[in-house]
Amino acid sequence: MRRRNWIKCVIVLLIMGIIIFLAFDGGESIGINGISKTRTGIDIKGGIYTTLYPDLPEGQKPTEDELNSARAIIEKRLESKGIYDKNVTVEKEHGRIIVEIPFAPGETDFNPQKAIEEIGRTALLTFQEVDESKVDENSLYLPTGKIVIEGKDVKNAGVARYPDTGEIVVTLELNEEGKQKFAEATERLKGERIAIFMDDELIVAPVVNEVIPDGNAVITGQRSAKEAGELADTIRAGALPFRMVPKEINSVSPILGENALRVTIRAGILAYILIFIFMVVIYKLAGIIAGIALGMLAITTLLFISATGNTLTLPGIAGLILSIGMGVDANVIIFERIKEELRNGKTIGAAIDDGFHRAFTAVLDSNVTTLITAVVLYWLGSGPIRGFSITLGVGVVISFLTAVTASRIMLKAFSSESFAKNPKLYGA
Repeated sequence: MRRRNWIKCVIVLLIMGIIIFLAFDGGESIGINGISKTRTGIDIKGGIYTTLYPDLPEGQKPTEDELNSARAIIEKRLESKGIYDKNVTVEKEHGRIIVEIPFAPGETDFNPQKAIEEIGRTALLTFQEVDESKVDENSLYLPTGKIVIEGKDVKNAGVARYPDTGEIVVTLELNEEGKQKFAEATERLKGERIAIFMDDELIVAPVVNEVIPDGNAVITGQRSAKEAGELADTIRAGALPFRMVPKEINSVSPILGENALRVTIRAGILAYILIFIFMVVIYKLAGIIAGIALGMLAITTLLFISATGNTLTLPGIAGLILSIGMGVDANVIIFERIKEELRNGKTIGAAIDDGFHRAFTAVLDSNVTTLITAVVLYWLGSGPIRGFSITLGVGVVISFLTAVTASRIMLKAFSSESFAKNPKLYGA
């Protein structure tokens, strides 16, 4: 039993070591961003500010519904890139949309103009019949206007790789109307080409080899998985009702500022040290293990945010702090249970087992209720609220795992040694 406990403990410590290695830029070789590469929000790092105007004929103004639709699609495009800390505002009186987005970390060659133009693209996907005589100077097919299906006929888009050739493609799932139109067109145009355009830009012009009646189509010709993913994201986000043109792009000064962020980090480290000391004074050996688990909670949560490309904002930092508080609360409940079992005369091993077992329900209930809150905030919220909910939700899950799994495994291993048989080492 003692040997088994130590094997589990070594595995836990090894996992912790790997997480720490990845968190501090050790994962760059495998494409995992470390904590230093975390995208920070406008309120911390600053960003860019632009005003988008609809590209419409002179004298024609967009309706309020069209502007709101454009705002929703722009927000969806930004969130598909992991940018939750953004401000997208409609000014219906002037018929324009104002967008604020944060800078990404380490982007020395960041091109604000290009980023905003991509956000404002109409991204109108069309499958068109081909006219072999209508080509440009590069012998690429030009739009004919004979549309087979368009973006509104697409129900979903994704990325896949053919196992036999390794080719990366964008998969399209058509709705019922699109399925019928595409089946009719592929039957009529069998042996001919159908050109696929994003706006007026030719993507690919495959030959129709067979009738496609089930509404599942693919776009080939993607040069990389990243390119295919960006195309799928744009298609899923939908087409703007009109192209949005940026008239001005300015920098946004951070509200908090990097100097204040450094002060916040120092305050967080000091708070962690004080919590660590408190746990050690009250719970001795168990407090040391709890302090290690809480440190891993913070590092793992920050690594998740960085690796997934999400934005860390002031509300996100608040969510992290709250999840650490949940971790402290779980450890206090468990260790107080262990102390009660020791006072009742149980052995160290039995007290640890019963303490974790009897505290499990209370810890689970508190974590589940907080997790439900995070899910609801993500579902109903937007912008920084979603950033807060992601950090809180991930932190709560990791907090639960570190409190009831990692802490228990390490505590069981150390308690099996002769030096750890004294109940005073557990606060009793």
